[in-house]
This record gives sequence, C-alpha cells and structure tokens, in this order.
Amino acid sequence: MDSSSDFTESMLDQLPMERFWDIPLYQWDGFWYRSYHLQATMALRSQYIARDDDIILASPMKTGTTWLKALCFSILQKDGNAARLNGETVGKTEEDDRRQIRDPLVDNHPAVYVQTLEVQVFTAKPPPDVSAMESPRLFHTHLPYTALPDSIKTSNCKLVYITRNPKDTLVSMWHFFNKLRTPEQGPYPFEQAFESFINGVSHFGPFFDHVLQYWNQSLKSPNKILFLKYEDLKKDPKDEVKKLASFLGKPFNNEKEVEDVIWRCSLERLKNLEVNKNGIDPWVGMPNSAFFRSGIVGDWKNIMSKEM
Repeated sequence: MDSSSDFTESMLDQLPMERFWDIPLYQWDGFWYRSYHLQATMALRSQYIARDDDIILASPMKTGTTWLKALCFSILQKDGNAARLNGETVGKTEEDDRRQIRDPLVDNHPAVYVQTLEVQVFTAKPPPDVSAMESPRLFHTHLPYTALPDSIKTSNCKLVYITRNPKDTLVSMWHFFNKLRTPEQGPYPFEQAFESFINGVSHFGPFFDHVLQYWNQSLKSPNKILFLKYEDLKKDPKDEVKKLASFLGKPFNNEKEVEDVIWRCSLERLKNLEVNKNGIDPWVGMPNSAFFRSGIVGDWKNIMSKEM
C-alpha cells in the first residue's frame, strides 16, 4: 500500500461494519473504529517512532481521560511552577500563591496540551512532524494495546492507562454523544446504546478486551505500564496522584505540591474555567463543557434497569 488513505479506501468495504449512535464503525483486528480514526491509526503505526522518554496516556473513551491529561500535564509542569512560586510568595496566602502562577489550563482545554494521536495528531493533513518536538513528549491514545506502533511497545517509553467501571463508562458515553444530537432528535435510545456496548461495538471497543490487554501488559511490565482506576483516583486522590508522579519520574517534594496539582486539575475547577464553559473542541466539534459533566461514581444507578 502506498499510503494510509489507500488502506482505508481499498479496505473499508471489506471490513465488518456496525452502527453506533448512527455512526458507522469498522472492525479491524478485533476492535471498532470510525473510518478516519482507522486511517490515522495506520499513519501513526507507520510514522511514529517512540523515544525512551515519551509518555503515552491510554484509555477507553469516557473513563477519566481529560482528568488524566490535566494531571500528567500539571505534574510535568510543576517544577517550573515551584521555581516561579519561590520567588514570588513572600507575605502571600496559599490561595494567592496558586493564583500567582499562570496556569496553562486557564487558557486551553487539557486536550490542547496532551493530544490524542489517532484523533488529533495523525488526522491532520499532513500530520505534523512529531520528531521535531522537544522531549519529553506527552501524548494520549484510545487505541487498544495491540494496535500501538511497535516502537511504543519495544522502547523504554512509559504508558499510563486509566479505566473505569463499565456501567459508569457507558452512561458517561451516552451523555457525551447525545451532545451531538439536535433537540428535535432528542437523546439516543439508551437501550440501543447498551446493546451495542455489551456486544463490543463502540469507539475503540470492545471495552473489556481493551482493558484486559493493558491489564495483562501491566502485570508483565509494571515499570513500563501504570494501570489506574478512575474510582481509586476519586477515593484517594493524594495517594494515586503521588503514585502517578513517581511513575513519571517527577515525585512531589511536599504535600503542598500534591494538593496544588489535585486542586488545579479538579473537575469543579476545570468545569468552571471560562475556556471550558464556552469553547469548542476543534477536532470533533464538541463543546468543551461536554468533557466535564458530573464525574461521580455510581451514576449508572440513575439510568440502568436491574436486568442491564
């Protein structure tokens, strides 16, 4: 094949196709993709050369991706913040300290700083030259482990994976995709979304296969893959965020630093920033606000029947 576009043009018709939210998804190598995500995946696999200090975040959709992006970005930024703070804190309160730092999250949605390889980076025409980026490079992917470029698997780069209770994942996904529907269309029937999801047909699904691939790899290579659960982060953010920072090679110097990162990346704060109340995600045309809903554990109880 000459290019990734040749792959998708010639192969799409031969791949199994199912609809999810009236969106055609194509099955390749056991997982389901939108056509342009699949095309970007092929470009990524052929062009991306991992470096040993790359950090790749991975997740199924709607499992805490935006939160993880904000946390990892802030952890990697924190040394610069601390240096700025040390010169500017005399006689100020802790809240003044926090406001004194110009936080990039105030200016842009976390997805601007941590881009998803197959949704943002490699859908660009032409794709950017990621080899020209300074280290350490921080990216995200929704791809299953088996679809990642070989260099990500064989290099010493680190992977951070986050997942979530599948019931809450589906309910979050349902609310999210309904943002793309008009008031006339109304919400997509939840029963149909449920049937698709449990049959494995969803973006980058089947969900359970996705989780198991990364779980099994994290058991084999715990120094390479950190496996996180959304519920653990909610229950014990301090310990989980400390564990995350240590894994990234950026351990915290004190409790205040930990608390600052947790505050900076909290759902309530991000949700109420002007950029996230009003902006539009340029890649999928989704309001930035759609990425910050309730974030609670157990929301599925409000919508699922006992049989489900």
